[in-house]
Amino acid sequence: MHFRLSAAAAGVFALLGQPVDGYTRASTAQTDVLAAVALGKLTSYSLANGGPHAQCTIANAAKRREWGSLSKPERIAYTNAVKCLMTKPSRFDPAEVPGAKSLYDDFVAVHINQTLTIHGTGNFLSWHRYFTWAYEQALRNECGYQGYQPYWNWGRWALNPLDSPLFDGSESSMGGNGEYAAHDCAVAIPTGLNCIPPGAGGGCVTTGPFANMTVNLGPLSLTLTGIPGLVPLDPTQPGGFFQYNPRCMRRDISSWVSSQWLNDRNVSDLIQDHNDVGSFQYVMQGDDFLDGNYGVHAAGHFTVGGDPAGDFFVSPGDPGFYLHHAQVDRVWWIWQNQKPVERTNALAGTRTFNNFPPSGNATLDDLVELEHLAVPLPIKKLMSTVGLGGSPFCYIYV
Repeated sequence: MHFRLSAAAAGVFALLGQPVDGYTRASTAQTDVLAAVALGKLTSYSLANGGPHAQCTIANAAKRREWGSLSKPERIAYTNAVKCLMTKPSRFDPAEVPGAKSLYDDFVAVHINQTLTIHGTGNFLSWHRYFTWAYEQALRNECGYQGYQPYWNWGRWALNPLDSPLFDGSESSMGGNGEYAAHDCAVAIPTGLNCIPPGAGGGCVTTGPFANMTVNLGPLSLTLTGIPGLVPLDPTQPGGFFQYNPRCMRRDISSWVSSQWLNDRNVSDLIQDHNDVGSFQYVMQGDDFLDGNYGVHAAGHFTVGGDPAGDFFVSPGDPGFYLHHAQVDRVWWIWQNQKPVERTNALAGTRTFNNFPPSGNATLDDLVELEHLAVPLPIKKLMSTVGLGGSPFCYIYV
């Protein structure tokens, strides 16, 4: 049964529709109520299971906040830290990963290297939770960032992402759309259904903190087509999947995608309609795209679109990736904590992309390895965000 707001609760959550930076956001009341329920149940669960001397508590846990709720100086502090990470040297051997020119690029290279064993798999959610946390730690430890990883609450900006505080191109945004460049519709999902209509972008991003940013790795699975000279790399050439290929960051921000697959109903139904983690993560990732449904995961990537955001392998090359995956993690966190006893350690799926080639089932003892970005940890230590079960995490979503 779906949760429906009472009149009193609806009045409280109507505040969520108030203007932010002159932009009237859509209500995400259904999902936000579920998030409040999750936090309450997690509080009780952590008290019962963490003990009186637990190092991580709800009170001292880091608070991950939505981009639109950050002040402009807080947003600029975040993007400054991201730009700082782009100046830190890569830790890869340049003979092995010639395209990684910075520590920022190292995250892209790790994602490229593991793409086919971290999507459509049992470790999809836990791997990306750890990856996003490692990125947050790099911002803090390498670049002095004082905040925590913000998230992109998709539904708030689903009707008009281009004018949202995320992508309006202001100095406090995550950068704007690409300049207009004529291009084809984007065949973004493997079934070829629902080709994304060309938008007003397609060219280089020239506004906001990431104006004229250089992307060094990829493309490998290019969905932005019809741009002269923009073609996928040939992995048989020297450098393989990790060739150095400097080019501008391109975007083609699409409300056609976000309005259909990232609204509040999409998210709240995902959380409420699936009692097992297998169906939850399967629908999140698009149901094999058989009916043209993008699922919220792919829809977030293709709302931004372009290169590298629309590239299955290279998508972390766009800084918006981490706000998107913080929201993916938030939605999983909300789902887990509707029934924390049953769901905190729930796991399903195999070890290969949609079980191709056929592989064994993922287990809680499987290691998640991020190379030099973080120490290897078993999945069982990545299931709680508040330190339970030996987890290194101590954060909640507010």
